[in-house]
Amino acid sequence: MSEVVLVTGAATPGVALAARRIAEAGDVRVVAVDTTLPTEDLGPVKFVRADIRTPVISKVLAVEDVDTVVHMDLAPMRSRGAGSATKEINVIGTMQVLAACQRSDRVSRVVVASSAAVYGASPRDPAVFTESATARGGTKTGFSKDIVEVEGYTRGFARRRPDVCVTTLRMAQWLSPHFSTALGTYFSNPVLPVPMGFDARLQLLHPQDALEVIARAATQDLPGTFNVAGEGVLMLSQAARILGKPTLPLAPLGFGPVLARAAHYMGTDISPGLHRLLTYGRVLDTSALREIFGYAPRHTTRETFEWYAETQRPGLLRVLGVTR
Repeated sequence: MSEVVLVTGAATPGVALAARRIAEAGDVRVVAVDTTLPTEDLGPVKFVRADIRTPVISKVLAVEDVDTVVHMDLAPMRSRGAGSATKEINVIGTMQVLAACQRSDRVSRVVVASSAAVYGASPRDPAVFTESATARGGTKTGFSKDIVEVEGYTRGFARRRPDVCVTTLRMAQWLSPHFSTALGTYFSNPVLPVPMGFDARLQLLHPQDALEVIARAATQDLPGTFNVAGEGVLMLSQAARILGKPTLPLAPLGFGPVLARAAHYMGTDISPGLHRLLTYGRVLDTSALREIFGYAPRHTTRETFEWYAETQRPGLLRVLGVTR
């Protein structure tokens, strides 16, 4: 059982919820770090203002006697502003966190909350990605490129410190009506731009399942890399129909820039790279999560989307005949 767990990225609402869930998971003390104060109530979690891009993170590990690090300060460009700042957080921040863990003689467990974006999105993708699969395209720029680098540094750390239990969680897109997510921002638009001739298969992750998986990884030795997603898929066209929103077909060539401009015109923002997911989709094999990690997500992809859609269209679940 862990004694002190450090969580990075506490200013992000989903991370703050994860820190609280870890604190509730067992007899542990949780320390959360970020450069800005969280807006969410951290409850029993201790907050320390620290920049993971600097060596100060080593001092935090030493002062707090941390033995488990949960690295969640990985964010798409949209949530951080400037692209260069995002890359520093994602890549340089990860390098500093892992370097601090390598120097520590107390850290025995590292959990990296990665992303399914590591697989990219391209027309050459397999029907389903297993953990052993590699990207076929779509990882040359943006958040996907950052995640590929992050996982590379993580594997290097695992080789240098075989005594440390390293868990990498490749999570599908979170979707919640309670805090902003990349897909949630897209679906909040009154009209949904879509690429002509494509109907992407989407796989979603309910926050409750995400928090449970993170808490288990933070408090148990579960080494390895695991895909994390709700069962089943939802076509982009099905999502639009459930929401009752019209679609705006756009030419696939140049879909990304046009999508960004259209979203900006409607008063929202789009994460760079999201256009590839909305074009080609992405589906994960979660057999290892169930059989090795020992967790079966409680919410399917469709259930997660219907839960989100209910907040957009009150009474929707009653119309669909769904009981919760």
